[in-house]
Amino acid sequence: MAFPRQRLRRLRQSEPLRRMVRETRLSTPDLIAPFFVTGGRDRRDAISSMPGQYRLSVDLLVKEAAEVKLLGIPAVILFGIPDRRDERGTAAYDPNGIVQQAVRALKDQVPGLLVVTDVCIDEYTSHGHCGLVQDGRILNDETLECLRAVARTHAEAGADIVAPSDMMDGRVGAIRGELDRAGFPDLPIMAYAAKFASCFYAPFRDAAESSPKFGDRQSYQMDLANAREAIREIELDVEEGADIVMVKPAMPCLDIIAAARSRVLLPIAAYQVSGEYSMIKAAARAGWLGETQAMMESLLSIKRAGADLIVTYFAKDAARLLNASCA
Repeated sequence: MAFPRQRLRRLRQSEPLRRMVRETRLSTPDLIAPFFVTGGRDRRDAISSMPGQYRLSVDLLVKEAAEVKLLGIPAVILFGIPDRRDERGTAAYDPNGIVQQAVRALKDQVPGLLVVTDVCIDEYTSHGHCGLVQDGRILNDETLECLRAVARTHAEAGADIVAPSDMMDGRVGAIRGELDRAGFPDLPIMAYAAKFASCFYAPFRDAAESSPKFGDRQSYQMDLANAREAIREIELDVEEGADIVMVKPAMPCLDIIAAARSRVLLPIAAYQVSGEYSMIKAAARAGWLGETQAMMESLLSIKRAGADLIVTYFAKDAARLLNASCA
């Protein structure tokens, strides 16, 4: 039998040829850089479980954000570490809270950089949960009032996008209504639409000091086994007024990203979470794999699955590499 006429290796013979026919392209504008912001001045506290990541005071955050912008990364997302916590997470919606201060500083000193804010109360509560608690139960509807206030104060501070991550039912509609009433009808919402309960969040909880003091978050974050439910969550958030929908964590949920891409016309974001970042860092430090290649393969796989935007702690390193390849 004659050898098949179709030889797929023909288009793999050289880098220029491979580059020319490449199906999926990762670019710097696809990236969003996350930052942890804390009080004080000139503070750069290393996060032991996330090598290369820091809790930054606002003055140092501004410097980092300026570098992010120079690299061509269009946006940052902020997570606050407050100086006080209580049962209602009131520091989250304090107009002079840490995130609100950071937003104002970034909009003033790094013009043109998009500032996304995480809308949740877990970092601000004494119990570490994303909702108000009564008799050990997470209250859904009562939490919506807090989330409305958080989103409004972020908008008033100058945020370009608000990103609710709490997974309370109805929170996108509640926030959309609050923003519209407060005079921010054009402010986009990037909803953590399919956020699964995952062990891959552990380093983040270390960084933000936000681990639950009792129980877990499985009564509101999604069961990792459920794909159809994830699509329902995404479609509900679209109905409620989300402008961008997010899947989290990214790599364990590539199938969800792909399924969402086939069903939803909105931009899709994916969060390459702290555990994904830290395990690559740890394996690279042990000499088990090459960090740069693992970083780029993981990001490319998320993009190939259908994500338009990727929140990643590798944002700066990836941008440098991508920019160099385009030079």
